[in-house]
Amino acid sequence: MRRYPNTGAPERAAPDASVLSLHSLTADQEKATMTRTNRTRRIIVCGVAALAIAGLVGLGAAPANAASADDGWIRIGHLSPDTRAVDVALTPASAGSPVLDLHDVSYGEVSPYTAVPAGDYELTMVPAGSPDGTSPAISTEPTITAGQATTVVAYGLNESLRTTVFVDDLSGPATGEARIRVIQASTRVKDLDVATTTGVPIATDAKAGSASAYADVPVGPWNLMVTAPSASYDTSVTLAPGTVNTLFVLDNASGGLTITSVLDSSGAGDAPDGSLDTGGGGLRDAGGAGTFASTTDAARHAADADPFAAIGRFVTGLVQAAAAALRS
Repeated sequence: MRRYPNTGAPERAAPDASVLSLHSLTADQEKATMTRTNRTRRIIVCGVAALAIAGLVGLGAAPANAASADDGWIRIGHLSPDTRAVDVALTPASAGSPVLDLHDVSYGEVSPYTAVPAGDYELTMVPAGSPDGTSPAISTEPTITAGQATTVVAYGLNESLRTTVFVDDLSGPATGEARIRVIQASTRVKDLDVATTTGVPIATDAKAGSASAYADVPVGPWNLMVTAPSASYDTSVTLAPGTVNTLFVLDNASGGLTITSVLDSSGAGDAPDGSLDTGGGGLRDAGGAGTFASTTDAARHAADADPFAAIGRFVTGLVQAAAAALRS
């Protein structure tokens, strides 16, 4: 097992009917010529419509939050067990509108990664549903680096709520292996160890609000043991080849601990994933209430002002004109 330090065909021309001397044609010839001309027109119009539709489909395939070379990725976690659901805003430090809004984020929920331009930001959390201008319950100032993934979490009890920023290493592990780390966010124990039941250590003496080093382990199902001074807990995870995973240790609803795996990246060279490998919207095993709902306002506003939208409307008009021509 290796450990890694923290740091993440040309068009055919239509016949030119203008060279035909219509006055010299017989009625049958004229009818035949008009039939050929109409057929040609239909072929051309259909071709244009097909190309337009193909172009429209191609435009629609582009992701709303596609990353550029100047973007980094960020995801947000609510890991404070007695803090109510929050709304989260990520705003450039130079001011302006938020580039990311998350709404009604409850305990134990971790958002997917979102691509944002590299730079300095202010991240604020307010009680869910608060009006504009509400003072944040907590804030932090993360710096997003181009090509780098970052996780920002709020953790601890509400009376001593804190934030921390983790730099994520999403480089792929060796063939046949998966990469994992532990983020310790339980408030019930001061420190803990996480190891496989076969004795392979994943985290040792992990303090609240800390992340372990990354470790590469063979793929497949693993039974894990979380050991704290007062108790121990076991769980199981299945690690797929080439994936990078974070194991979150949280308080559960019954007074104990739970450990849940979040898929950070599904393979080498892939964009960050950040989704739960269970397919849910949050760390449900931790007893978090509510459903995670997120909207990327920057992406939505960009879609409204996107020049491709105008192209799409133009193409739609072209297709409608083509349909009208076919009916004539």
